[in-house]
Formats: sequence, C-alpha cells, structure tokens
Amino acid sequence: MNILVLNVGSSSVKYSVFKEHKFLFSGLIERVKGKKGYESAIYGILKILDKKKIKIDAIGQRIVHGGEIEASSVIDNKVLGKIKRYAEFAPLHNIPEIEGIDVCRKLFPGVKQVAVFDTAFHQTMPEHSYVYAIPYELYKKHGIRRYGFHGTSHHYVALEASKLLKKKLNQLKIITCHLGNGASVAAINKGKVVDTSMGFTPLEGLVMGTRCGDIDPAIVLYLIKDRKMGVDEVNKILNKESGLLGISGVSSDIRDLIKSKDKRAGLALDVFCYRITKYIGAYAAAMNGVDVVVFTAGVGENAYYLRSRILKNFEYLGLRVDSGKNKRNSSIITKTGSKVIAMVIHTNEELMIAKEVMRVLK
Repeated sequence: MNILVLNVGSSSVKYSVFKEHKFLFSGLIERVKGKKGYESAIYGILKILDKKKIKIDAIGQRIVHGGEIEASSVIDNKVLGKIKRYAEFAPLHNIPEIEGIDVCRKLFPGVKQVAVFDTAFHQTMPEHSYVYAIPYELYKKHGIRRYGFHGTSHHYVALEASKLLKKKLNQLKIITCHLGNGASVAAINKGKVVDTSMGFTPLEGLVMGTRCGDIDPAIVLYLIKDRKMGVDEVNKILNKESGLLGISGVSSDIRDLIKSKDKRAGLALDVFCYRITKYIGAYAAAMNGVDVVVFTAGVGENAYYLRSRILKNFEYLGLRVDSGKNKRNSSIITKTGSKVIAMVIHTNEELMIAKEVMRVLK
C-alpha cells in the first residue's frame, strides 16, 4: 500500500510518501495561498509521484481539531462535516486542511482519505479532566471543553517508549513532553490519556515560543475593557507576541535564549522550565506515580541543558539523570537503577499517520 501523508498548513503543504511503514521521500511546498494555491501545490506532488511511477492507494490527512471524534476515520461526507464544524475552534488549521481534502478528492478520484486527528488520542480523558468550571451548558451547547493537541506525537513516543523498554503500553505510567515552538505535556496511564496541558485550543498550558500558555482569563477582559484593545489585537498578543518571545523580548527560539546574556532571556527560560516542572509533578500525582518521562520534538530532543534543569526536581521520585547520556541525547538518559526512567525519543508524526491509515483501512 502506497500512502501519501499530507500536513496542509495556512501557507504550506508538507508531504511524505510511505510504502506501508517504509518511508520513501518527503517534501515541503511553501508560500501557498488560497484554494488555487493548494490545488497547484498538491498537483505538483501528483506530478512528482507520476514521474517516480508511484500510484497512491490511500491518503492520510493530518487534522488539528477533531473535537470529540475518538479515532482516525475514513473521510466521508459525515466526517468532513464534523471537520468543518470544528473549524470554528481552529480556523487557521482546519480550514486549509479542508481545502486539502477537497483538492485530493479532485486530483486523486477514488482514493480513500483518512483523517488523523491531533485531538483523538486525548479523548480517553475522564470528564473531570476535560470539563471547565464554567456553566455546564456551555460545554453541552457549544462544545467548550478541553480537547488537547499533539496527540499523534504523544501517542507515537509513548508506543516507542514501551517498545524500547520491552514492556506493554498498558503496563506503564508515562508522562510525554512534546517541546517545540508549540509545547504540551500528556499523562498516559496504561495506554490511555488521563490529562494533557493544552485545552479548548492550543493556547492553554505550557509557555511556548510565542503563545502565553496558562494565564488568568481576566487579563483578556482587562485588556479589552480597560485598555480598549480590540479582540484581534489581544488574540495576536496571546498567540504571536507572548511566551518566550514576550518575556525575553529577544527571541521565540530556545537556542537564542540559551546563548543570550540578557536577564529577560534567562527569566524566559526559568518560566519555561518551571511550568514544565509543575505539569510533570501534577501528572505524577494524578496517576499516583510515574514510570517514564519522555522528551520529544525540537527542544525536547536536543536541549539537554533544559532537560537537566527540569529533571533535577524529581530526584525525590528516584529519578537519577546520567549527565553523559543526557548530553549525548541518548534514548535513555537516566542512570542504571533509576526508579523513574527518563527518555529522549525522536517523534515521527508522519509515520504514525501512515500507520493509522493502514490500521483504519485494513
């Protein structure tokens, strides 16, 4: 089975091609604008496939917001309708993804498409984890609840951790830390997510590159009412001008902040690490213990200095970091005999999507 995996963004199309689980090649098309832009980009991918004489049997579409859909699904009109409905929660993501689905229906007639949702893996959360303490009717009527994101990545690295440790996923309590420009933590108890840091949107939770993470919601009311800011301006501040960039005034890139001697750059790193530490501690308590802590994504996989800062706070749990292994970004970065194991695992969302396509269609 030849599988085309698509990640259609607001101005780009990332693609990967797999022969079942085997990766063949990938690419990125940037500066994509409007429906014609998406059609041109995906037509370009089709021409590359034709040139390589590869016939696509199935397409995996990464969909950011799937609401309460619990698993990857074949995209029929009913599923597409749900993706369109949840577009109001994540317009910058779902709307381009819908365009991608429509274009693929036109350019790959008869080829089944499978939606793999960033939110699906988190749908095992118990109600007390996902309900906000606002009038319950707002959840039932408008779907305002915690959904969680980066689910495909959290799922992939949890499976890889269990494989590397030669244990079944349902035997482990795992905390996965997806730390990139966007960042989230998930608590996975015996293969099921019991909590995750992102919420109704990917704005909640950890401090991120340009996103604020957890703040007092009254700040939004204050900025609009007392400081006379418009809704779009506040949205821009919280999503594009906050996080590491907002605190430091230097950069949203961890690498720049680590190199910088600016005090605010140091403060940004302190806040970033402290927030992650709080979430790991909370999730260890929520699961009544933890066996494994996994770091993944750009920052999680490479910033050994930050991993060290975060993990030193968990020596009381019997977690002992091996500084040499940590600096080498080894798959296991704790000492032999450590009661809690810390790991560094490279995420591979594209492969996970390809696997999901095969699972759904077979």
